[in-house]
Amino acid sequence: QLRLVESGGGLVQAGGSLRLSCAASGRSFSNYIMGWFRQAPGKEREFVARITWSGGSPSYANSVKGRFTISRDNAKNTVDLQMSSLKFEDTAVYYCAAGRWPLERSDIDYWGQGTQVTVSS
Repeated sequence: QLRLVESGGGLVQAGGSLRLSCAASGRSFSNYIMGWFRQAPGKEREFVARITWSGGSPSYANSVKGRFTISRDNAKNTVDLQMSSLKFEDTAVYYCAAGRWPLERSDIDYWGQGTQVTVSS
């Protein structure tokens, strides 16, 4: 089992950058597909990015492609999301997730508790 704790959220201006980090504890961190989801006010939780256990095959939602970068460090048991060129529309609670490919909502085994990202326009 895993416990996931996000950090790095906060208030930033549009066009700025922010780096989120997810720290995992428990066994077999490297066996999971890891990813990030987000939930904006009044909307459903949506996929943002995912990465395999080896760090290959990163994938992104079209809305963030080219602006966000996901990475993982199995030695440190961490998964990061580097966000740049932030838009007001990126405002949401961001959740770290661990599960199985292709990491749809039904594939998630563990969720973090979320970290708030607010982008001012």
